[in-house]
Amino acid sequence: MTQYQHIFTRIQVAGPPEAGVEIPEDAAFERKGGPRLSYWIGKIGNAQLGPIYLGFWGVTSIIAFAIGFTIIGLNMAADVNWNPIRFVRELVWLSLDPPLEEHGLAILPPLREGGWWLIAGFFITLSILLWWVRMYRRAVSLGLGLHVCWAFAAAIWLFLVLGFIRPIFMGSWHHAVPFGIFSHLDWTNNFSLEWGNIFWNPFHALSIVFLYGSVLLFAMHGATILAVARYGGEREIEQIADRGTASERAALFWRWTMGFNASMESIHRWAWWFAMLTTLTGGIGILITGTVVEDWTEWGIKHGIVPADFSMWPDTPDSTVSSWGLEPEPAVAPIPVEPAAPATPAEPAAPAEPATPAAPAAGTDTGTDTMAPAGENAAPTTTEQQQ
Repeated sequence: MTQYQHIFTRIQVAGPPEAGVEIPEDAAFERKGGPRLSYWIGKIGNAQLGPIYLGFWGVTSIIAFAIGFTIIGLNMAADVNWNPIRFVRELVWLSLDPPLEEHGLAILPPLREGGWWLIAGFFITLSILLWWVRMYRRAVSLGLGLHVCWAFAAAIWLFLVLGFIRPIFMGSWHHAVPFGIFSHLDWTNNFSLEWGNIFWNPFHALSIVFLYGSVLLFAMHGATILAVARYGGEREIEQIADRGTASERAALFWRWTMGFNASMESIHRWAWWFAMLTTLTGGIGILITGTVVEDWTEWGIKHGIVPADFSMWPDTPDSTVSSWGLEPEPAVAPIPVEPAAPATPAEPAAPAEPATPAAPAAGTDTGTDTMAPAGENAAPTTTEQQQ
């Protein structure tokens, strides 16, 4: 019973190594390495290692990636003055940032102001595109469908939107994502803050739905196949062409559980489309942010998604304080307030008496008779002298 619950493969099938189909005689490259069997690799998958065929597109892709990766690493090493201890200690904080805003879409700004970022980004982007060409040609050569390379193209779409397409629409390479661990996470957080909370972006919401949906489908499918492995359920190709007891039991379980079941073939289409749409919708949501919509909160208020009155939202609890063992605060009854008595009209104020001028200091000549102080010893005025 435990062999069906274990995370590792309990029974390994060992046989003669398989080299695969023959490659054309005029091929520029040959298969390299192996084949050989590995017991520990067989614990998690097929025990055979190699051979690997890179071909022209694979070799050029690896060379381009090595150039871009080396440029990033050397710039980070220069930031710590070529100190290996600081490089290891500060690796998660080191970053190669895109050009400054003032450089716009310049082809080659100063190297230490974003030029190295453009060069590294060019080689890494070239590497990814060349690897896609390799996947496409391998699928055609082996007579496979193109599902894998188109799924990879969906991921490339999001990569190009973040580092190439959206910065062009915004008019500056400055809006691209930096090369770094924490700097990349900071960019993601600041992106949402700068453009009014990307939570209200409908394409971002769709991307999250498909992301979580992909995880759910993968878990459901993996659990189902492991559950019917005792009946040969892992041989899915046989179950698709000729349903056996494994497929029938799995279908019956899900019909009883949720009233509907996918087939051995359709579950893979569901998972493929959910994974594809995660990056497709995410790329659309990133592209229209800042180019079409400048504030997602205002956009949500305008379209009735976000309430205009923010007072309806509860206060955010303090996540730094634990609430375990704390008694709730007692409710405080409101203090009754008696109505104030009507105000009575105020009586008119008595007219103020004219101020008596102050007496000048002794021995001070005022320069005019009219400024003399009133009193018994005051000098008579001109009118009094005439009388």
